Amino acid sequence: MTTFAIRGVVSLSVAASLVLGSAAFQSAAPTYDVDPLWPKPLPNHWLLGSVTGVAVDAQDHIWVVHRGYDSMTARTEIGAATTPKTSDECCVPAPPVLEFDATGNLVGHWGGPGDKYEWPVSPGGIAVDAQSVWITAAGPPEIPGSANATAGRGRGTGAASTASTPSTTSTPSTSTTSTPSTRSTSSTAAKPQDAHVLKFSRKGDFLLQIGKAGAPGGDDSQTALNRPAGLALDAAAGEVYVADGFVNKRVVVFDAKTGAYKRQFVGEQGGFKTVSCVEIAKDGTVYVCDRGNNRVQAFDKTGKFLKQGIVAKETAGTGSVWDVAFSNDPQQRYLFVADGHDQKIFVLRRDTLETVGSFGDGGRYPGTFYSVGSVAVDSRGNIYTGETLEGKRVQKFVPKGGSR
Repeated sequence: MTTFAIRGVVSLSVAASLVLGSAAFQSAAPTYDVDPLWPKPLPNHWLLGSVTGVAVDAQDHIWVVHRGYDSMTARTEIGAATTPKTSDECCVPAPPVLEFDATGNLVGHWGGPGDKYEWPVSPGGIAVDAQSVWITAAGPPEIPGSANATAGRGRGTGAASTASTPSTTSTPSTSTTSTPSTRSTSSTAAKPQDAHVLKFSRKGDFLLQIGKAGAPGGDDSQTALNRPAGLALDAAAGEVYVADGFVNKRVVVFDAKTGAYKRQFVGEQGGFKTVSCVEIAKDGTVYVCDRGNNRVQAFDKTGKFLKQGIVAKETAGTGSVWDVAFSNDPQQRYLFVADGHDQKIFVLRRDTLETVGSFGDGGRYPGTFYSVGSVAVDSRGNIYTGETLEGKRVQKFVPKGGSR
């Protein structure tokens, strides 16, 4: 072999190595460390129930919604909240909606039944913008401890209409009490079917209800829902996207001010199976969690199918794609997938929906998961997770080398 040929082979090898190295670099997933001291302890002997939603607002405040009393074991967890009490002090359920600052301080709390709306039997997802907080009603609660519920739970004294707004004299729902009312441990009365979404101000004042508890509708309904799981807000368009998917199998879009129906889409390549979340990227791409099919599907805002990615394809049972969130870089290069069945956060490239990494494992120690069903990201790239069922916890994960 001539010197020229040898040099040519070496040059090609180096070039190939550079190409492969570049591809590996582009596909490398970010990595994270858990912050074991976030959030700070709650006051008033409050405990979290099954966490169903986590969201981050523009001020990097973290919002959490949880199932509270109905997801707790009355005899052993919340003895101070039962009738009769079985504990002098500890513990009681925290208010359903909690707001934390970035350092983990509790800065706001509210939620529960009111006289102008129907509080969910079992809350689902939560979404927050500059003016409002949205919550889905995702019950009935097929969860441990659901027999703790009392008669009438989930209903306010005045039922809202299908798309109703409050009168100017409506009573705010903000909770200011430190201890919830006690409840009998023996009541197992039937509860209304959740079939609606609620809109509140950031302080907990009721603004709008779409759908009605106890009056579910099918995939063709323009006014009714059936156990909607999650939602996303398009502030620029004034729209709310609802993942109407624990019974129905669609994403439906409403006017965020009036609750009027606008459009919907029902998935591609066999259709949706369990629609557990919907999120909108900065470029307008709409990502849908098709949990039962272990996949993420992407659409444009008109519902045109764009692509899909399979996540942990052999997962059975409750499926692998429970919730998604985007990385904080301007291009939102990564998509984080909460998998409450495999107990991991998977990291996908958003352009290809290829899985390039994961973190977490099953367990109760910091950094491990029990039914991680919610995920959100703040402006600094920190990831927040919520654990439902018996997990009952929120955690913060910091990019390796980053600041807590």
